[in-house]
Amino acid sequence: MASLNVGNLGEYLREQRRNAQLTLRQLADAAGVSNPYLSQIERGLRKPSAEILQQLAKALRISAETLYVQAGILDEREPEAAGVRGAILADPSINERQKQVLLQVYESFRKENGLAADEAADTGETSETDKSG
Repeated sequence: MASLNVGNLGEYLREQRRNAQLTLRQLADAAGVSNPYLSQIERGLRKPSAEILQQLAKALRISAETLYVQAGILDEREPEAAGVRGAILADPSINERQKQVLLQVYESFRKENGLAADEAADTGETSETDKSG
């Protein structure tokens, strides 16, 4: 697991907040954190918990996974492995609960077809049973 990269996380959060056209206070209110605490996160002085990152992601309408990667909590996936999962997580038109449900359905279909979660991720490969049919 990567170490927390607080400075880059703060810069990334600030950029996302500005893209969403939110003030520091508006984002703090929407995420349920204090204004000074959010300011400290953006300046790289604080290391937010995964729960706080999830609240911020929800308020910014971005993927929590994206913030976890920025914070160094999760390792970044290879671009080709992101595929369907990345598209679902990046879609701003659906909420976090809907994203999780879609991912669960997607993974259940992959398991049914004999593919593990990370195996042949989004490369278009088919399982042996599909090839012999």
